[in-house]
Amino acid sequence: MSILNAIAEHGAAIANLSTVAIYVSLVIIYFWFGGMKFTAYEAKGLVPLVSNSLLIGWIYRGLGERRFAIFLGCIEISVGLLIAARLFSPEVSVFGGVLSMGLFFVTLSLMFSTPGVVEPNLGFPAITVEVGQFLIKDVGLLAASLWVVGESLLAINALP
Repeated sequence: MSILNAIAEHGAAIANLSTVAIYVSLVIIYFWFGGMKFTAYEAKGLVPLVSNSLLIGWIYRGLGERRFAIFLGCIEISVGLLIAARLFSPEVSVFGGVLSMGLFFVTLSLMFSTPGVVEPNLGFPAITVEVGQFLIKDVGLLAASLWVVGESLLAINALP
């Protein structure tokens, strides 16, 4: 028996574990990033990202640096709680997944408005480590959020 066959026998268990891992990782990310938004350090770090955004720059200018960061932190923690609610309500988790997708769409839009995304010495498609790579990771998080929506909808359909 090959190693692949031995692992394949545990495919269902691995799939179940990956389901838990995706939910838990998104919840951890939202709690951690959301919690950091309550610090002055994180509020300062948002300035170059949101101040130039056509989508959210107006909210930032209206609330100011600290209040915007706290507002965003509250949203992020709330989305994390909604996704975690999958433990008892797939309907609530669907809502959390949809909101999560919206947040990651907005974050990815920052790639087009934030200075310093493209590595100037190399040009497009080379992106900088600090800004570009920080933002591009949200492609995977957007996909995980979409997966949460789909998995939660399947769970709703499986309910008696």
